[in-house]
Amino acid sequence: IGTGGAAFPSAGVVLGAGKGDKQQGAYEGMELRDYFAAKALSAMIGNTDKDGCTRGAAGVAILTRYAYEYADAMLIERAK
Repeated sequence: IGTGGAAFPSAGVVLGAGKGDKQQGAYEGMELRDYFAAKALSAMIGNTDKDGCTRGAAGVAILTRYAYEYADAMLIERAK
């Protein structure tokens, strides 16, 4: 599937004003797959199962796996 490329790339920016300005290099940003997974995870945390099986430490592995499954599905659909 790949990573989908950068989610928030940026060209170099100048920091400060006047003398001593510093140039900050380009930033490729986070991977689009990670961005999609973070959005999915945020939604899942806010809407856990009614029985609570995905709450707390026990649910972390489950929710993160599901988040990346959603992210992968979004990347596949995006590539169509």
